[in-house]
Amino acid sequence: MNRHPLGLCRVLGPNSQRATHWPLYDTAGNRALESLGSASWPEESSLMQRAGMAVARLARAVAPHAQQVWVLAGPGNNGGDGFEAARQLRLHAGLNVHVSWLGTEDPLPPDARAALHRAQASGVSIDNRCMPPNGFSQRDLSIDALLGRGLNRTPDGMLAHGITAFNAAPAPILAVDLPSGLRADSGTLTESGLGIQARWTLALLGLAPGLFTAHGRDLCGEIWWDSLGMDVEQIAPTAWLASTAQLRQRWPVRCHAQHKGSFGDVWVVGGAPGMSGAAHLAGLAALQGGAGRVHLTSLAETAVKELMTRPLEHLLKNPRLLHHATVVAGCGGGDDIEHVLPVLLETAPRLVLDADALNAVAHDASLRHALKERHQHDMATILTPHPLEAARLLGGWETHEVQADRINAATHLAHALNCVVVLKGSGSIVTTPGHLAMLHPVGNVSLATPGSGDVLAGFLGGLWSQLAHLEPQAAHIDSARQAAHTAVHWHGLSAERLSPRGEVLRAETLARQLIVPPFDLDEPFPVQRHRYGHVEL
Repeated sequence: MNRHPLGLCRVLGPNSQRATHWPLYDTAGNRALESLGSASWPEESSLMQRAGMAVARLARAVAPHAQQVWVLAGPGNNGGDGFEAARQLRLHAGLNVHVSWLGTEDPLPPDARAALHRAQASGVSIDNRCMPPNGFSQRDLSIDALLGRGLNRTPDGMLAHGITAFNAAPAPILAVDLPSGLRADSGTLTESGLGIQARWTLALLGLAPGLFTAHGRDLCGEIWWDSLGMDVEQIAPTAWLASTAQLRQRWPVRCHAQHKGSFGDVWVVGGAPGMSGAAHLAGLAALQGGAGRVHLTSLAETAVKELMTRPLEHLLKNPRLLHHATVVAGCGGGDDIEHVLPVLLETAPRLVLDADALNAVAHDASLRHALKERHQHDMATILTPHPLEAARLLGGWETHEVQADRINAATHLAHALNCVVVLKGSGSIVTTPGHLAMLHPVGNVSLATPGSGDVLAGFLGGLWSQLAHLEPQAAHIDSARQAAHTAVHWHGLSAERLSPRGEVLRAETLARQLIVPPFDLDEPFPVQRHRYGHVEL
């Protein structure tokens, strides 16, 4: 564990890396942490005072030349953290600190009211006008302590005005807990679409899932975490944030004496008329993922170099060919995939279902039943839905409901169908029955292109195939979980490497240049990218 002179934990930022996964806490989990922390410390060292000190320290670290600080304080405990930070910056750094307080004293929680009085006594300028101090410039600092985790409705009135004014000010913004307007559990914005655009975010006590998914990845900037001296592992996390280093360490090494037969066969079944390109991309990605041989069984006539093409009839007449294979089904499958799925569900020990295969399962109760029963025969399945496909599989859900609660949606689907689930999107979720979900905050908007999902499905199949042969003693469900985490993470890292600023990235380019574990991330990258690490104050 690296140490920083200031002692904060850097979670997301340049040149930081950690060998274990990070715990994530939803709103209920963070309340449990707050209760534990409040009971752990004496009155003279309250939770809010510790929080204010942590904010002040990071403020001085990220903006050492600032002469003025503008704090936007809200009507709850997040505002109390802002009052404490303002007091510390005034007393110990001698800065000109102005607080725009968008609340009233009567509904203030007791700790926040006490923090307000301490800030006033220390000479901090506090009023309810949402205006920066005179002479405020880009060399100074803004601190967002408006809502944080206290968001419970759409910001309107003065709250909406405060967010707009803060974003328009010249100084960079440090957000406390998470940018105001962002939902802590989902990373989505409220109906107003308003959210603080932070350059830095300091999470206090527990890391919120919303920091790393949906709009959180655009609004949070560099993410720091301060546990305020608490052992957060006393409270069970909601989910985990994936660590690149941890995933790399767990991947087995390929040996010199091995040959293509050592890494198994992948069968790609898809590519209906007019959609053969999807199966082609999946096959290329499976090769790049390390499969020994890749057989393309297209639902339409096609010829693809590098891939071993097989007619569908040949597979249906000889299902034993799949007894030791990994199958990727549904990429460009159209309606025709539904007729092949019964054989695949009954025969393939390792099965990746994507796109049209997922839609077929969602609409056919017999396929759904066959899918649920596979685990009883030591056969494993990985589903790779995007939010709309997940909503169809869940039955009765809407896409916006999946997006509003991605971790719960993925977990519910995994348990309902006895499968590993990869819920794609900004901050993809991977979950398995009996295990906490893991969030992968990698990749960028370059993946919002036709075919990138087909590449992921094929890549997953290739990684799973070689893993199953490198570690044959592992249960299929265990290798499925490891392959899913690795594929999602390295698929995202590959996009970052090939398109660091989110430029257009063709899916075939991605398929041919996927990073394959155990890739050494200490090697020079063409640009600096975010990594995970632990730095203590």
